[in-house]
Amino acid sequence: MENYDPSSGSPALFAAFFGIMMIPGLIAWVITVVGMWKTFEKAGKPGWASIIPIYNVIVMLEIVGKPIWWLILFIIPCVNIVFAIWTINLFSKSFGQSEGFTIGLILLPFIFFPILGFSKNYQYIGPAGAGFAGGFKPYDPSIDYKDPFNPNTPPQV
Repeated sequence: MENYDPSSGSPALFAAFFGIMMIPGLIAWVITVVGMWKTFEKAGKPGWASIIPIYNVIVMLEIVGKPIWWLILFIIPCVNIVFAIWTINLFSKSFGQSEGFTIGLILLPFIFFPILGFSKNYQYIGPAGAGFAGGFKPYDPSIDYKDPFNPNTPPQV
């Protein structure tokens, strides 16, 4: 008669549990990649770039208007978290969205990337990070000044 060892089934149980948990993660990843594919195409970049791990960050930096050397900042621990969130924020601003949409892209990318990619309401409006301080122009009084008492006054040079 054979001796039965109850612990002999635990590797198979672990593998089955791991396989079951991996399927939803794989589905979420595929949905995110498809959404990024369409979003990259809206921005005029190749959609297949969303599949290649480091190249998709380079393309995203091009979409938001930041230099490629920012890729080095994604390697530094703790700094990479800040710059990744900043890049995703600039990405959502490049499509005319607010910080709330950025939070959605960070926490639920499998929902918000397809919304951004497949919706006709969200269009690429240009790189948000191309200007000073994350896309915001500094105040230039020679161009931006308007006399509050006389709106017909031309800008002072």
